[in-house]
Amino acid sequence: MTDVVLALDVGGTGIKAALVGVDGTARHTERHPTGAERGPDAVVQTIRSIAAGLARTARDRGWTPVAAGIAVPGVVDEAHGIAAWSTNVGFRDVPLRDLVADHLALPAALGHDVRAGGLAEARLGAGRGHDHVLFVAVGTGIAAAHVVRGSAAAGAHGAAGELGHLVVRPGGPRCGCGQSGCLEAVASASAVARGYAARTGTPVSAAEVARRAAAGDPSARDVWRDTVDALADGLLAGQTLYDVSVIVLGGGLAEAGEQLLGPLRAALAQRLTFQREPALVRAALGDEAGCLGAALLALDSLESS
Repeated sequence: MTDVVLALDVGGTGIKAALVGVDGTARHTERHPTGAERGPDAVVQTIRSIAAGLARTARDRGWTPVAAGIAVPGVVDEAHGIAAWSTNVGFRDVPLRDLVADHLALPAALGHDVRAGGLAEARLGAGRGHDHVLFVAVGTGIAAAHVVRGSAAAGAHGAAGELGHLVVRPGGPRCGCGQSGCLEAVASASAVARGYAARTGTPVSAAEVARRAAAGDPSARDVWRDTVDALADGLLAGQTLYDVSVIVLGGGLAEAGEQLLGPLRAALAQRLTFQREPALVRAALGDEAGCLGAALLALDSLESS
C-alpha cells in the first residue's frame, strides 16, 4: 500500500487540502470554505472534518494515511502544536495539533502558513538546490521564512519572519500592527491598491495597477516605482540579516513576474555594499506551496519520532 500524509493549509477564507505522497507529490487535492465568520470553534470542527474526509478518501483508494500536517496563519507555537494567535481565523491558544491528532488517531504537526510555504519552495520549488533560502510572500500582507538546509526557524515565540513589520518608511502609513511605515503598509498588494486609489480616486486591484503601469499610466507607474523601492529596502535588510543565496518571491504581487522582479533586482543590487547579491526568483509552487509545506511538516514529524 502507498503511504500518504494529510495536508491542510488554512486561510481566512479557504482551506486547501491534499493527500501527499512521501515523495512530496500531491495525489489528491480539495478546497473548502473556512467559514471563519462562525467562530474559531467551528473552524476547528471544519478542519477536523476535512482531515477525516481526507483519511477516508485515502483508504478508499488503497492508500495508508500515516500523519497529518496543518498550516495556519498568525503566531504558531510549533513545538507545542498551538495556534497562539490569528486575526484571520480567530484562534487564541488553540491546541490544534492535538485536536486533529486525537480526532484522526494519527500523529500530526502544526506550522505557520508562510514558513510552510517557504519550506516547500526551498525543498521542492524555486529554492531547490540552495542551502540558504529566504522566501518572501507579498500578498495582502508581507511575511517571510528563512530556510536553512531544509529547515525553517520559527523563533523563540513562533513569530520569526515578520519582515512585513520592518519599518522602512518612518512616519509613513499606519500599519495594522500599530507601527507606522512598515513594509507591509507601503508595499503589500493591499498597499499598492490603496496607493493608486489615493492618487486617482479610482479603486482597483493591485493586479490592475500592475497592468496600468505596464500600459504607461503615470499614477500607476509612480505607485509601482514606490513599491519596488520599499521592497528593495526590505529585501536589503533581509539579505543583511540572513545572507542567503536565493530570495524566492511569492504571493499575489509576484504574479506580475518580471515586471516586478526585473526592477526589484536592479534596485536591490544598487543598495548592496558588503552584502553578496542573492538570486531573486519567482516562487514555483503557486498557492499549493502552503499545503505541500504542511505535508513536509507531517513527514518531518514522522522522521523525528
